[in-house]
Amino acid sequence: MEPTPIPPIEAVPHDFSFIGLFLQADPIVKGVMIVLIIASIACWTVVFEKIVRLARARSQARSFNTLVKTGGAIDGNADGISGHVVQAGLEAWRDHDQTESRAERRERIERAMRAALSLDVKRLQSGLPLLATSGSTAPFIGLFGTVWGIMNSFSSIAKSQDTSLAVVAPGIAEALFATAIGLVVAIPAVMAYNKLSGDVSRIQSSFVSGIGVLGNRLARERGASRAAAAE
Repeated sequence: MEPTPIPPIEAVPHDFSFIGLFLQADPIVKGVMIVLIIASIACWTVVFEKIVRLARARSQARSFNTLVKTGGAIDGNADGISGHVVQAGLEAWRDHDQTESRAERRERIERAMRAALSLDVKRLQSGLPLLATSGSTAPFIGLFGTVWGIMNSFSSIAKSQDTSLAVVAPGIAEALFATAIGLVVAIPAVMAYNKLSGDVSRIQSSFVSGIGVLGNRLARERGASRAAAAE
């Protein structure tokens, strides 16, 4: 009686879905993917936080410029950037020197307001270096995962003595997936950094133009109050 032939064992198909590529990746490649995913989450957190803060700052800049150009009442108790700038201007206005000229007084008031503005601008810029760093380094981190995955593919070829696509495809797919994640992190980070940096600069310029008008107004009012006191 002839023995029953044993059917060949079918190779288990490799899962080429995103989750499958991640779960079946080499530990080093998987670590690269995790780092890039964490960086992506951090970048998007910064982006959404900046969108909210810059929208509020943009509204405050419009209100500040409307106030100083229409000659409205100056309130040093306002919140936000405009409140800090006005408060600094009023403090410099009260702390006057009887011997200084109007131009010197105006320069001192404007300098105090610009210093207060610089502190708030630095707060608005917090988090932007993360976007710049992620945008510049994420492609290279992904490239490291790519190189490592291709090295694994070559190692598989050497061990199996088989150059078929079934041997090298999994490692190459994992490698290219790491590159794709790096690009997915870098491209939005660079675009967001350029956009948000431009928004911060425009908001700062808007406040600076209003500071010039308000500084002139406060210097003029201080001069008028000194003249009235002298009479």
